[in-house]
Amino acid sequence: MTTRILICDDSSLARKQMTRALPLPLHEHVIYATNGQEALTKLRAGEADLMFLDLNMPELDGYQVLEHIRQEDLPVLTIVVSGDIQPEARERVRKLGAIDFIKKPTDQDTVLDLLTRYGYYRPGELEDLARNDSSLRSAGFNEAPEISVSLSDYLQEIANVAMGRSSDLLARLLRVFVRQPIPRVAFIANSELHMAISAARDTSTYSAVCQGFTGSGIAGEALLLFADASFRDMAEMLHYDNVDGDAVHVEVLMDMSSILFGAFLKGIGDQLDIKLGLSHPRVLGQHRQISDLLEHHSGREEKLLCIEISYSLEERDIHCDMLVLLTENSIPFLEKRLQYLVD
Repeated sequence: MTTRILICDDSSLARKQMTRALPLPLHEHVIYATNGQEALTKLRAGEADLMFLDLNMPELDGYQVLEHIRQEDLPVLTIVVSGDIQPEARERVRKLGAIDFIKKPTDQDTVLDLLTRYGYYRPGELEDLARNDSSLRSAGFNEAPEISVSLSDYLQEIANVAMGRSSDLLARLLRVFVRQPIPRVAFIANSELHMAISAARDTSTYSAVCQGFTGSGIAGEALLLFADASFRDMAEMLHYDNVDGDAVHVEVLMDMSSILFGAFLKGIGDQLDIKLGLSHPRVLGQHRQISDLLEHHSGREEKLLCIEISYSLEERDIHCDMLVLLTENSIPFLEKRLQYLVD
């Protein structure tokens, strides 16, 4: 019996990688959804038997999709494919009915193992069937539709995977659940940087730390903007003896930047297959508006690739924004790497 497969992910790169991980004979019956609402429409129409589902998506996220599947008793089996690798995320999707979990980036051997385990694929069986069927043999296997990938989508997806690693480390250290946003990617001028930051639209004050990084063909700067209102709670979670004062705030900044920058930038480097060297972190300022904290960028007109991730801890009033700023000179390397992945 033919297995109809739905791949639901807002990232075109992730959809492409997931398709490539499937055995070629299954490609003919692959369909796509770019968000949770679109996936539910296809499932309600009975268009899929098996779904590979992302968690972080616009409109309806993966958790909400699983809730609808359970409430409406939709006849589909779901395997979650996500960059969010927190233990709590795995547990939550299993409780909502997912039969398994695959971490991003997708590994073909893992996919084949799961397809075999759940009876959707037996190595060689579909290929043998096609070779023995004259109509299939003459036409060859029909591949899934080609998916185009932009540089922005590529950056968003590798940021999504790297974010999952940094959130997982933070979650394990603090024993919390980190809400996973959709990374925002923008091409902007240095002088316009504060306009691209979602947190810049409120009246809160922030403190900031930055750290430069370089690698083969790539360079940039990571910034952590930590809401002043979150410092006391964060100091308590880190088990500081003293939880107030500017000196403690600096300690919190340094500890958080060490956790988030280290895991995130390693995740980026691993996906780009390069080793990133990090400079010493430095405090940009304390208890100021975001536009003031970013003054050191305002006098330069170089274009930047800006990736923004807004972290928040569930059931805690703790928020911080991380910006990864890639230089204009990094673009040729990134475009070359993207072309290598999609060819």
